[in-house]
Amino acid sequence: MRVDLSRRLVPNELWELTAPLLPRFASRPQGGGTAPVDERALFTAVVYVLTSGCAWRFLPESFGVSPATAHRRFAAWTEAGVWRRLHRAVLDGLGAGGELDWTSAIVDAASVRAKRGSLTGPNPVDRGKKGSKLHVLSGAQGLPLAVAVSGANLHDSQAFKPLIPGIPAVRSRRGPHRRKPVKVRADKAYYSSEHLRWLRSRNLVARIARPGIESSERLGRHSWKIERSISWLFGYRRLTVRYERKGSRFLAFLGLAAALTCYKRLAKLTT
Repeated sequence: MRVDLSRRLVPNELWELTAPLLPRFASRPQGGGTAPVDERALFTAVVYVLTSGCAWRFLPESFGVSPATAHRRFAAWTEAGVWRRLHRAVLDGLGAGGELDWTSAIVDAASVRAKRGSLTGPNPVDRGKKGSKLHVLSGAQGLPLAVAVSGANLHDSQAFKPLIPGIPAVRSRRGPHRRKPVKVRADKAYYSSEHLRWLRSRNLVARIARPGIESSERLGRHSWKIERSISWLFGYRRLTVRYERKGSRFLAFLGLAAALTCYKRLAKLTT
């Protein structure tokens, strides 16, 4: 039962991508300190917490690691930037296989309730209750390329500029690495003359609905793609309500969810 669950959460191919990215355990010459543990079991425990939404203290004993150890290692891997590098490694695999569509990038955001912590704020669409906002930029087919977290009171447009440079440079089937889409699509919440100038200065074609002239439906047949991308991310239950005190930890879970979402496409490519 435990082996089946572990292999389902972390297949061998995913572990082969992840293992080289993890910081190496170094024993102290004088002895003592933290004993080495099974890193695959720890990574599987983190994926389980993200997927199930359970609290660390309720981590099943069948994983063979203590909740405190798993939580500490998650924090250490977060500080080491493991989740961002894993997301990029998965995107590299997709790019090398020609599975990334650079014809456009699509931007949108969604809010969640937050119990506490940094990167929170009163949510204007939830009676001012404390919340966080997830900002997502996907490729043309809806795969998340860049993600960010802010307080729920931050206007969507303020996360627009940071998201686009946040696209990592990933491998292509032919030629150099790529990080630049042809067009950027968004609804009218992102419209401003400053954004249009900023996109033109980077040779990006703007496809943003104009307030009072066009409805948000200008995204047309593309809007469902970013909505589906956000829905995929919310399929990881730890993201549906924020419990992390530190905003960086919640962003870490979001980054891991983006990596796993992209990995599912990569797994289909390699089977």
